Amino acid sequence: MPAMKELLKALIEAESTPGKGELAAAEIVPAEFRRAGIDAAIDSWDSNRANIVARVKSDGSRPALLFACHLDVVAPGETPWKHPPFQAVEADARIYGRGAVDMKGGTAAAVTAIKRIVESGANLHGDIIFLAAAGEEVDSCGAIRFAAGPGPGELAGVVIPEPTDFDVVSAHRGMLWLEVATSGKAAHSSKPELGVNAINSMRLILNELEHYEIPAEPHEMLGTCSMSVNTIVGGKALNVVPDKCSIRIDIRTLPGQKTERVVDDFREIFARLKSENPEFDADISVMRTVDALETDRDCDFVKDFCSCVGARETKPIGFTTDGPHLVTFGAPVLIFGPGQPTLCHKPDEYIDITDLEKAAEYYQNIILRFLT
Repeated sequence: MPAMKELLKALIEAESTPGKGELAAAEIVPAEFRRAGIDAAIDSWDSNRANIVARVKSDGSRPALLFACHLDVVAPGETPWKHPPFQAVEADARIYGRGAVDMKGGTAAAVTAIKRIVESGANLHGDIIFLAAAGEEVDSCGAIRFAAGPGPGELAGVVIPEPTDFDVVSAHRGMLWLEVATSGKAAHSSKPELGVNAINSMRLILNELEHYEIPAEPHEMLGTCSMSVNTIVGGKALNVVPDKCSIRIDIRTLPGQKTERVVDDFREIFARLKSENPEFDADISVMRTVDALETDRDCDFVKDFCSCVGARETKPIGFTTDGPHLVTFGAPVLIFGPGQPTLCHKPDEYIDITDLEKAAEYYQNIILRFLT
């Protein structure tokens, strides 16, 4: 346990927020693996982006098992923290810090489990593959880069150690982030009739969205898709008719849903509004898409996994993961890890130390179940 705690603390203290990149955190894990004789490589690009890939070789008679983590974390935000977010404070049988639960705790537990398996001399029939990817919180650039590479070969399954409070998760909604911009004509506010108010144009769109229903049937596990307008920017000065306004929209999608249909619907709304008012001008751009994840709950991997960890069934979860980018390997993807998901992205994020050890033991048992 001391080594696992120290590994987690080192990872937390290696700030890996957007802009900082993952390289500093990535340099910590290979050194830990080397202590157990495990080769690990850093795949770096730009000045500070990095993935870690490690592989424990076996006799190759069974498919491999992939543990897929991510190195990046979100910024600590402006709300004051009880403990500094990048000092990895141990208190109250917990470790506090940004990334403690999402997901450097799960990463430390997976690294520890793999090391223990190797140090035990277990006779592996399938390889253990470890990935710690860049950019999951922003654009999944690390997982996309890994998926576009030479590939891991045949896999029994993929385990993502995100915080699920040890629920076995087989499904989550996808993500469609949109930006809508309206354009107008600036004028002095004492003569508004000489301009075209872009905020008024956006108001027309917002009124339409109040009544817009996304075309998608409810999902058995995930329910309905959702849409939320979360930012709005417009206007330059109090005495100037605004010529620009923009909103950003977060849509959570369901398995099999065609995101192009939503974008087409928006464009149809814009066309109708323009036909009613020739001065209306709006455009839409896709900022990010992540497919929904749905793993077959009746497949052998899921059944064996649930049996191994004592779970009666799989569950859905609210956040998205790198999982949809890893389904290209053709293997079942499950999310299973330590920590409460409600602590993600919050001030005073923490993980219980007992959960770290519990996770490492679970991951060891999973490796033994599928690879020995």
